[in-house]
Amino acid sequence: MKWYIAKRLLQLIPVLLGVAVISFSLIHLAPGDPARTIAGEHASEQTIQMLREKYGLDKPIHVQFWLWFKQVLRGDFGRSIVSNEYVAKEILDRFPNTVELALFSMLIAVVVGFVAGVISASKQYSFLDYTTMGVALFGVSMPVFWLGIMLMMIFGVFFRVLPIGGRIASDISLERITGLYIIDSIVRGNWKALGSSFKYLILPSVALATIPMATIARVTRSSMLEVLRQDFIRTERAKGLSERMVIYKHAVRNAMLPVITVIGLNFGLLLAGALLTETVFSWPGIGRYVVKAVQMRDYPVVQGCVLFFSFMFVIVNLITDLLYVLIDPRIKYR
Repeated sequence: MKWYIAKRLLQLIPVLLGVAVISFSLIHLAPGDPARTIAGEHASEQTIQMLREKYGLDKPIHVQFWLWFKQVLRGDFGRSIVSNEYVAKEILDRFPNTVELALFSMLIAVVVGFVAGVISASKQYSFLDYTTMGVALFGVSMPVFWLGIMLMMIFGVFFRVLPIGGRIASDISLERITGLYIIDSIVRGNWKALGSSFKYLILPSVALATIPMATIARVTRSSMLEVLRQDFIRTERAKGLSERMVIYKHAVRNAMLPVITVIGLNFGLLLAGALLTETVFSWPGIGRYVVKAVQMRDYPVVQGCVLFFSFMFVIVNLITDLLYVLIDPRIKYR
């Protein structure tokens, strides 16, 4: 197991190197001049040229990449062109916001999607099965930004029961410990902040959870149907076990491996920055930070965030692979 983990971690090196080269090339090939964006449309050419020299934008692209990559090897993603703050610090400051949103969204997706998939498989070809899979297909096809706007209109504008943007009410203060407002509120015993942060979390979490929830439901149903057709399930039924016992004690565990894979992939994607959801709901996470950086042609921020996203995605996939051993002891990594 230790050698397997070490091997997977070593594979990070070529992956991150490839991501660094591709992301750096693409962002520099995109139209637009960050120096002109910062200086403003009425700035003189002399001012724009001074900004290019200041941030090294006048150098050849391979020279710019080498200078940036040497900083990355030291754990320094450079400074933002717009704010002049360290990119690594700004990413770490916003990362807990994205983590909290991703965790809550994935909790909704796993609970609802898994239960729906199991029930649908156990009631195959019934009205409940067709209805559940129809809703799942609708969820997979739903554009996240459109769903987010509809949720804001219904629950935030028409009924006015939930806030439509932000992270916590402006009149509530909360001392930062972990950066996860739910946990910080509980640790500090600040129940007013807990209620407020939970209310602000509901709409973006539901919008972000829709596609993973539908995917998990469909994969769970497919995996459960495959397991329910196997011989050992017929044997359990022949022994006289109840259908509930057969499904929830024997079939569910054997159907978990594909579901775990899908959960890991989707959680990695959510951690990689829910760009549209965070932008629609003004959620102060990494996704919204990247969108603003792209608009301002802030090269160091975009490059640093893409590299950070790639690292997190690989780590989440590694954890997913290790979970297989806990679910199925027959799996061994050497």
